[in-house]
Amino acid sequence: MSSWKSARRIHDISQTLRPGLPVWPGDTDFTLERSWRMEDGSPVNVARMTMSTHSGTHGDAPLHYAHDAGDAASLALDPYIGECLVVDARDAGPVIGIGDLPDIESTDRVLFRTFDKFPHHAWPDSFTTIAPEAIDWLAVQGVKLVGLDSPSLDPQDSKDMAAHLAVLKADMRILEGLVLDEIKPGRYELIALPLKIAGGDAGLCRAILRELA
Repeated sequence: MSSWKSARRIHDISQTLRPGLPVWPGDTDFTLERSWRMEDGSPVNVARMTMSTHSGTHGDAPLHYAHDAGDAASLALDPYIGECLVVDARDAGPVIGIGDLPDIESTDRVLFRTFDKFPHHAWPDSFTTIAPEAIDWLAVQGVKLVGLDSPSLDPQDSKDMAAHLAVLKADMRILEGLVLDEIKPGRYELIALPLKIAGGDAGLCRAILRELA
């Protein structure tokens, strides 16, 4: 007889949205304020939020890197649910290349850990990215989603967005800003659904990994 005690362990790999959340330099800070307050006589508390579509853990929509591509509301959900492989890429250096990729046989989704400790309280001065040719190689292997704990597949000063465009060419999907500090390399079930935002260039995610056994 099953019970919650025997359920597969769930790991939350999402950032917490909060004031002070580090955001891409020049992007919109996260703010939250109460618009209705119980202490003021309202029967409920209600808050309003201001934020970037790329706040915290999120899935990029193709619209983010191609002006005529699909928005967050049009994203099919299948790439964001299913078995994935978590790869420890902390020794890859500034760019994950083809030589840093492990055997990914029968893997539709790959997540890369690049930080020793996720920078919850400050924007990272530098972060690991993914080489476009590594994206091409993953696509040839049948990978349909790539994710990582750093803020972007491309460097902060990139003008050509080459890794994103490689993803676009392969019709893959992207997760960024994952928190993988406590996750051991290996296979898990990924569930990370971007919010259904009409016109959105990204969708915020509550991303989890569930152990397979």
